[in-house]
Amino acid sequence: MSAHIRPVSPVFVVLVCLAFCSRLSSMKAASICTNGQTGCHFISLANLFDRVIQHSARMHGISNDLHSEFELYFLPSKNQIGRVSHNCHTSTILTPNGKENAQRIAREELTEVILKLLVAWRDPLWHFHQDMAQHHEFNNFSSNKSLEMSDMVHELRKGVQKVVEKMQMLGIISPSIGNLGTPEALLASDSAEWRLMNDYDLLYCFRRDSNKIQHYLKILKCRIVPEHGC
Repeated sequence: MSAHIRPVSPVFVVLVCLAFCSRLSSMKAASICTNGQTGCHFISLANLFDRVIQHSARMHGISNDLHSEFELYFLPSKNQIGRVSHNCHTSTILTPNGKENAQRIAREELTEVILKLLVAWRDPLWHFHQDMAQHHEFNNFSSNKSLEMSDMVHELRKGVQKVVEKMQMLGIISPSIGNLGTPEALLASDSAEWRLMNDYDLLYCFRRDSNKIQHYLKILKCRIVPEHGC
């Protein structure tokens, strides 16, 4: 007497296939994660660039808003605004002028410029937030923006450092710049130069530098992964 063999359900086959493919996909992702981490998610270099570029765009947008609000509260006269001179503490950091010059310098050098600018703004923005919190004319919404801007610089620096690590892992840039994310390797960010700036100069200079950072990140991405949205 022959045993009756039940046909395999097509739904069961699909579910097994999906589970197997999912397992393979996760194993592949885990195998290329750095530092031997388990269960980490694979993120492509292009996606990492997109994240830091979007973050830098939001940061620059906040700096624009704060700059405009500061003019409204503290510099009501347009003639007064025109007479303001801006002395930026980051003027000692050599930055390429224009897109062509930024495209011409080495990848490592452009990456170093981005990180230097981010580190240079770490302490000044925190102290700016502390100062703004004491100004009753400056509303709480604007004070919260100054804190958000300070936090975004910190997060963007960590994000750019992840991009650096990924480029090094892929052999795109030299591993010799591995410590660029540390303040000691870049400059003394606690130097007294930025303390000589008034609040308006500080906001003006950060708006300028945040715009540079955003453009440099876009240029760096297009030089390294030009097939992704360039």
